[in-house]
Amino acid sequence: MDYKQDLITTIHDLGCNLDRLDDRLTELSQSLPTAILIPSLYEELARPALAQIRDHLSRCRFVNTVVISLYADTEAQYRHAVEFFRPLPQPTYVLWENGPRVTAILGALQERGLDLMRHSGKGRAVWLGLGLASLEATAIALHDADIITYDRAYPLKLLFPLLEREFGIAFSKAYYTRLSDAPRRMHGRVTRLFVMPLITSLMDLFGARDYLRYLNAYRYPLSGEFALTSDLALNTRIPANWGLEVGLLAEVYRNVALKRIAQVDLGIFEHKHQGIGTSANQGLQKMCRDILQSVLRTLTETEQVVVTRDHIRALRVKFRREAQNLTRQYFVDARFNDIDYDRHQEEATLEEFEQVILQAGEQYLDDPTGAQIPDWTRALAVMPDLREQLRDATVADMADVRESPRVKPATELPPPPPVPISTSLTGRLYG
Repeated sequence: MDYKQDLITTIHDLGCNLDRLDDRLTELSQSLPTAILIPSLYEELARPALAQIRDHLSRCRFVNTVVISLYADTEAQYRHAVEFFRPLPQPTYVLWENGPRVTAILGALQERGLDLMRHSGKGRAVWLGLGLASLEATAIALHDADIITYDRAYPLKLLFPLLEREFGIAFSKAYYTRLSDAPRRMHGRVTRLFVMPLITSLMDLFGARDYLRYLNAYRYPLSGEFALTSDLALNTRIPANWGLEVGLLAEVYRNVALKRIAQVDLGIFEHKHQGIGTSANQGLQKMCRDILQSVLRTLTETEQVVVTRDHIRALRVKFRREAQNLTRQYFVDARFNDIDYDRHQEEATLEEFEQVILQAGEQYLDDPTGAQIPDWTRALAVMPDLREQLRDATVADMADVRESPRVKPATELPPPPPVPISTSLTGRLYG
């Protein structure tokens, strides 16, 4: 049995009683309301994962509010989205993050000296959603719209540690096993083949710095599922690039005592996969680039590490050896569990990730500043009623739709064409 603990609290699933947790969390949520935030592209509505998420959420008594931070190109698409989420019994806000009303609010904020219009993609969607959700809830859980294996256990496990006040937890992060069926294959390539050997290599280069030990304590640092208190949500800068997950962990590291951070076992987890990309500006290679730059930046900010070109070259050499060692270990683990494992393809992938290190390192040395959206407390200093304006705009948008003649929900529409990587929710970060 696995009982291992590290710098942050690890909450294992050792056969937890979900019904008991459900009853307790439902009781707690009466005085400590909860919200679910889902950033989503319109295209996700035509895929089966989001319909399954919606149906499971409809049976979650412990969820008081649902916020969908939606990117939709047209009013018709927004109408379809509102129809799609109409079955949810909870108060539901479909925030049209690029709609005319929200854009006008951000324009007014820009005129007062705080420019959020230059940010786009998942980062801005999360930032806007957290602002609205924090008006409604004490604890907010966020997850993506493409989770194939979703059920009530996911939000339940994420939210429970925050509401059980004896725990003293302010931030909970999901960890899980990325495993697909038919055929059974390991996924999570960026975590397995880039982040894990990267952290080990950086510890070899710079020593066991506190920030690196903190990152190393996470079993799945790139998981997009987490929960946080509303006050933390208001005091957290949101990264505006593909390093969002690692960048968010850096913000938590700055703002929260380690004893108030937990990671929670969600079991087997699966969602759609990104392509590797043909350069450091595409796909998973782009993600690796932004992750490395985020980690280097935080090392300098929090640990006073001075990164040089010699460090970058040494990092590349050490990374390759660490990653190759891991592929051998993954091979043994996979073969033992009768999981398909293409060792050659794994090594080819890590070699592509390795190529990113030099380019990403050079870019960081040339421009170490990062792309982050200011925290909500700064925005509220500029426009104190900004969250209320967003809520009113969303209520007005949804009212306009409901007063219009009914349109076919997205589930009745033909599926949209495949979304290129560059226009996916994460890809829009650089659109």
